Amino acid sequence: MTTTPCIIGAAALPVGRYQAPRDADIQTLERELLAGVVIEALADAGIDKSLVDAMVFGLERDYPRQRYFGTFMASYLRLPATATLAEVTGNGMTGGLAFDQAANEILLGRARVALALGINLETGIPTDEHLDNTMRHTGDVDFHTPFGFTPISWYAMDAMRYMHDTGATRAELASVAVKSRAFAVHNPLAQYRTPLALEEVLAQRMIVEPLGLFEVPGRADGAVCIVLASEAVARASGAPYLRLRGRGYFHEGAHQINEVPNDMTAYVAAEAAGKAAYDDAGIAPGDLDFAEIYAPCTITEVLASEAFGLAPRGRGAAAAAAGETGPGGRIPISPSGGCLSRGHPPWVTGLYSFVEAAEQLRGRAGKRQIVSAHMGMIVAELGNYNAALVHILEAAR
Repeated sequence: MTTTPCIIGAAALPVGRYQAPRDADIQTLERELLAGVVIEALADAGIDKSLVDAMVFGLERDYPRQRYFGTFMASYLRLPATATLAEVTGNGMTGGLAFDQAANEILLGRARVALALGINLETGIPTDEHLDNTMRHTGDVDFHTPFGFTPISWYAMDAMRYMHDTGATRAELASVAVKSRAFAVHNPLAQYRTPLALEEVLAQRMIVEPLGLFEVPGRADGAVCIVLASEAVARASGAPYLRLRGRGYFHEGAHQINEVPNDMTAYVAAEAAGKAAYDDAGIAPGDLDFAEIYAPCTITEVLASEAFGLAPRGRGAAAAAAGETGPGGRIPISPSGGCLSRGHPPWVTGLYSFVEAAEQLRGRAGKRQIVSAHMGMIVAELGNYNAALVHILEAAR
């Protein structure tokens, strides 16, 4: 027997810097940060914690001292689980996978209410250690890592190739950062909320050419809890809720940069996962009111928007520059402000996108509210979009 998974509550810390350096006299306790978020999410859902049957945590990064964190938090919260308690991981896809597995517990009828939750702390770690850890997580330790080949390097190569092939300008790519900030100005969870002009983006120092400081994500901490429930529980609450309409996944069987030459600017996994999700939901890209896309750099959002059919191939940057993906545009992309402005605590970034969807589809997004928003797409990815996980959500009317 199956039942439709629904989102009935959500809460998150404002993205920022919470982790103390290791030698600090007072240390940040991740359990205290996440526990407060869980309490807030359950209050938002309007339910008692006794209804929770399952908890799926995004596995923390390597830095926090507490291990076996999921079962530790179950004890700290005094939350028994009759369905499952698990920790999942998938680098940048971790948050999306936590949601996916929590939804499965509802879908299979094993849980009335399931939590998808997690915390990411990394800002107190020395830069050299963080960079080494990131490269070993994301590249081939026998080839990429010894040469210092970072994720931003891959995206920069994509950007150079894209501009070469399409004639897109750096200013058009940079307009994604301006658009993202225009949304984030009105998002109380956003890490960066000061308005940005295109000239400011273009004036910043290069990180990896052609991507400047404001075109790549800063380091960030965050914590999120999403409350999922069966539709029977959701209806009984009497409050607005979101229904999971479709889901798609694809991993292309490559790790970051394939040794087999391929099209650098075609996100194969995103296209395949997007098609699967659209087919599962019975919709087309044009039926979406917004998309929350995991995109650490300006070029990433551009290429993903094309792969998901939200802009024609080779026109994603031009669409952003023309305002089509910004406030009041044809298809708003990442109205939260996305990785560049809302912030990017990587292993919970995917969960932050569900918070934005919950706000938009319940009409609670304030000045960044998309008028009459009824259906949205949430995307998580790993690698250089070697894999994509897509969920389609709709407002229950």
